[in-house]
Amino acid sequence: MRSLTACLLLLFLLPARADPARFVATPYEEPKVVFDFYFDDPQKIHAALYWIRSLINPLMEEPYGFAPEMMDLVVVIHGTEIVTVAKHNYEKYRNAVDRMRYYAQLGVRFKVCGLAAADYGYRIDDFQDFIEVVPSAITELAHWQQQGYALIAPTVMEKRFSLEEIR
Repeated sequence: MRSLTACLLLLFLLPARADPARFVATPYEEPKVVFDFYFDDPQKIHAALYWIRSLINPLMEEPYGFAPEMMDLVVVIHGTEIVTVAKHNYEKYRNAVDRMRYYAQLGVRFKVCGLAAADYGYRIDDFQDFIEVVPSAITELAHWQQQGYALIAPTVMEKRFSLEEIR
């Protein structure tokens, strides 16, 4: 009896045969998203733009096949990254501006907080042509959420380790 108990106990303690992970195609619907861009460093906008790409690209592929015009995406800019969309900073932030312009051509709307713009001394005509200036980022974010848009606030961390170091 003791050996039977020991064998049963050993069977429960041994790891079960692990099945591999599997891919699941969640049945996503056409997205309605408002992104909240508020960063302490304007350079973080580069990483934040990948959040938009990470939403758009998988939904354009099969099995979803959404066209960009089927996605309703709004970006509200109100942190230090506001300087990236000022015309006079184009050369410094060319890569980010060109990516935003590309997304704008796909239908993504980029909105700058009018209060923040005033704090930086900017006027409406200081911004790139794809920018819309709104009265306040906070009221804008509340408005879109009240319209049923999901809120995504990208968290942009500073990379301290390479992939090789942490694998």
